[in-house]
Order: sequence, then structure tokens, then C-alpha cells
Amino acid sequence: MLRRLDCVLESTKNAVLAEYAAKQRAGINPGPFLLRKAGQSFYNISPLDIKKLMGDQDHIKENLFSNIQGFSAAVRDIFERFDFYTQIDRLAKSGLLYQVAERFANVDLHPDKVSNSQMGLVFEELIRKFAEISNETAGEHFTPREVIRLMVNLLFIEDDGVLAKPGVVRTIYDPTAGTGGMLSVAGEYLEEHNPQARLTMFGQELNDESYAICKADMLIKGQDVANIKSGNTFSEGGHPHKKFDYMLFNPPFGVEWKKVEKDIRNEHEKQGYNGRFGPGLPRVSDGSLLFLLHLISKMRPAHDGGSRFGIVLNGSPLFTGAAGSGESEIRRYVLENDLVEAIIGLPTDMFYNTGISTYVWMLSNCKPEHHKGLLQLIDASGFWQKMRKSLGSKRKELSDEHIAEITRLFGEFIEAKDSKKPISRIFKNSDFGYRTITVERPLRDENGQIVLATKGKQKGKPQPDSSLRDTENVPLHEDVENYFKREVLPHAPDAWIDHDKTRIGYEIPFNRHFYVFEPPRPLAEIDTDLKQTTDRILAMIQGLSV
Repeated sequence: MLRRLDCVLESTKNAVLAEYAAKQRAGINPGPFLLRKAGQSFYNISPLDIKKLMGDQDHIKENLFSNIQGFSAAVRDIFERFDFYTQIDRLAKSGLLYQVAERFANVDLHPDKVSNSQMGLVFEELIRKFAEISNETAGEHFTPREVIRLMVNLLFIEDDGVLAKPGVVRTIYDPTAGTGGMLSVAGEYLEEHNPQARLTMFGQELNDESYAICKADMLIKGQDVANIKSGNTFSEGGHPHKKFDYMLFNPPFGVEWKKVEKDIRNEHEKQGYNGRFGPGLPRVSDGSLLFLLHLISKMRPAHDGGSRFGIVLNGSPLFTGAAGSGESEIRRYVLENDLVEAIIGLPTDMFYNTGISTYVWMLSNCKPEHHKGLLQLIDASGFWQKMRKSLGSKRKELSDEHIAEITRLFGEFIEAKDSKKPISRIFKNSDFGYRTITVERPLRDENGQIVLATKGKQKGKPQPDSSLRDTENVPLHEDVENYFKREVLPHAPDAWIDHDKTRIGYEIPFNRHFYVFEPPRPLAEIDTDLKQTTDRILAMIQGLSV
């Protein structure tokens, strides 16, 4: 990275040094002038570069430190978060610093020789290669590339016409950017489809080293690194008033939010729907749906063109939490506001650090007319090929054909079957809603007589027996009284509904909608198999007794 920055600044180096000297003499803050002279989003006021460092072998460490200190603040921040000074010190103590620096001094990484996109690929390959030494680290840092490619395809699918216009500028945001992989793949897609279009990238990352890698990658690609923020997205939102065209996101699965609980509860209670967490809060043990709400708050309003985003979640956000719980209220909010376009179930064993089932949620506030009020479920759990070499828990991958087929199903918004099994189904949003009704039975005395309430608004009415209390989930599209008469009264004629306790809930039982009943084998066939097995065992026993 240091060599690349040297090469990028090479042509303007002398002009920047002259400008710096002039502004120093005039007592003027040189920063803005130096950026203009450099023609980049960074500069360096050190007269040294890696090639010049080669001329003084005895002071290589001190001169290297001095060179890095000459960079503008954003670049110095990257090297500091990489803990690069410690690495330089270690190389110097082992007598290797000069040799390593010399190797890089002889590599030409000038933009005329290596483009930003090529440099980005080199950089990502190095990150991936060294992270794979530790599979656990790879899991922390990376969403598998093919999963990102799928999400990017789905993200841009209807916008190719807009993105093809010359000079178009769109924004993309990843609130847990990691090393910047999702942003990079989105940029590569746009570069491939329309080199004239510009995708301005924004992100935030909590882990220092990941943040430094992401920031460095953006710098190498010619992005404004000021758009990459450090810190916790929940408690230190890096882009508080910004809205985005596109967003991509793979939050950590099932991570608790206890460390930021005070900030989040405070925002929920004091700001309500004016803040990010108005619809509700999930249990503290899993913050996945908080990230979903955070992204919704970052959507550009529909009248300004709207937004679309993709987020990877585990199975829990689909169904965890009863009616009235935080999770259910969040699902209710996104479905009643018609924000969810599709949910795609991925194969197991797709991620480096977990083998669990994962789901890509696609959300938009500007659905086409024929998609409105509808949600598509795609079961892509059978779309995989075995990897040649496993990486941690990752044993399966999506092929280009799998990505193309999922993209086609999503783009055409169709129901489809694979042999006899459904792989794409379309539902009304309300199909996932239900009312939880509380069914009461009367309290009876030792003689079996119904006990009546003696005071309050229930005076003269049967007292409920809490030990006999039960609940029933009634689909939203079904009349509660009809359901009660059909399903409850035949079994409990003395029951009634306590309407004050009725709650509306939403859940998405994904697997149930793709379950295909396979009838058991005929009993005669099973009996034949059992008899053959029994006969074999008897023959073996007889053989032992001879």
C-alpha cells in the first residue's frame, strides 16, 4: 500500500512540497491547497519516498517513520490502525527491513501500469490469502465472494438502465463493512456494466484492523476515505443524517447488544419512530433485527428515488418471538409497510465460521406496481457445489449458474418448481400475519359450579381459571369468531375469548412453505425388510453357537 501511494503521488510530489513551503511561510493552513495540488484525496509532505529511502541503509527505520508521518491524517490513521510502526520495528530488529523495503521499491505500482480496479484485486487477494491461514479469522473478515456477487446481482437487477446512463452517481453503504468486500464487489459490478457510472462508497467498521484494511482498499480504488468511519454503528453512527441508494450488509450472526443497550433503549424510548428503533427491540441476545432497522432508517425516501438493500441473516429473525414481542413487531412493521421484496434461503455450510442455514433478505421502498403487497420466498438450499478444499465450516459454494438462476427467479418474480419440489413461491404480506387470541375457561368450585366475579367490571361474569387458560393463533385473513366456533367450542363449550389480550403477530415459517410430504413405504414392504434382517441376525447367532 505504501508503495502504491508513493507511485500515485509521484507526478505531483514536487508541486506539493513547493506549495507546502509557500503556505508555511505565509502562515496559512496548507491542507486544502495540498489536496488540490496532489489531485487526490490525500497528500504527503515528506521529501522522501521508498526509492529515496534506499540511499540510506543505516537510517531506514527512522526515515520510513518520517515518510509515513508526512502523509495527510486519513492515511496516517490507516498505518496506525494496522500497527505498522510495530511491524517496522520488528523487521528492523531482525535485520530484514531494508531487504523488504528494497523489494517493494523495485515494484512499479503507478496507476498507468496498474489500474485502481486491478490494484483492488491484488489487495483483496493478499487479505484473503493471509486471513485464510486462520479459518476463524477468515470467518470474521469475509462474506464468501459468491454470496456477495449474488446479493449485488439482486441489488442492481432492475437498475441496469439507470446505471448505464453516462455520468450517473449512486451511493452504497455497508454499516459493518469489515475489510470492504461487499463494497468492492458492488464497485466491480458497476465497473463491468458501466465504466462511466460512479458508485460512491460509504461504510463503518468497529474492528481497528478491518477498518484500516477497508479504508486502504477504498483509497487504492480512488474512493474518498472520509466516507469510511470507525466505531460502533449503533452507539456512534458514522453517517447520522445520510440516506443511500443501495445498501449491502452481513451483520455478525446472533451477537448480543448488551454493550450498547443503554444507547439503544434510550433512542427507542425517547425518539420512537423519529429514531431508528421505533417498531420495537429484539431480545438482547441477538441484535440482527436492530441492523435491519438501522438500514431502513438509511433508505432514501421513495419520492427521491427510493432505496434497495440486501442483508444476510440467520433463521432466528424469521420466526423468533411471539405476537407482541420486539421481533414480531419488527416483522410486522416491515411487512405492513410492504418493504420486503424477497427472502432467499441459502445452503448450509456456506460461511467460514458457521454451518447454519442463512437467508438473504432483499428490501425496497420502491417496489414495482405488480410486486406491491407481495413477498417472494426462494428456496436455494439445494443450489450448491462441493468446494475442492473446505475452509473452516465452509464446504459448499454457489456456482455462476446457481447465481444466474436465483437472479432470474427474483428478476422475473415467478413461482417455480424443481422436479416436484417448489423453489420459488409468492405470498401476500398478510399471509404471514396472525392474531393470538386468549381462550379462557371458567373457574369452578369444589362442587363443579362456576365461580362468578363479585366486583369490578367483571361482576356477575364467570371468573377465568388461569390454569385452563390457552392461546390460539388465528391467521389474519380468517374471521376470529368463525375460527373460535369451529376449532375451540366443539372441545370446550364453556370457553370464551378475552379480546383485551388479543395480539397481532407476524412470522415467516420459511421451511414449512417448501415442505413436500413424502408418504412412508407400504407396511408390507417394511415387514419384508424386517423379516430379512431378523433372518440374517438369527443365521449369525446360529453360526456363533456352532
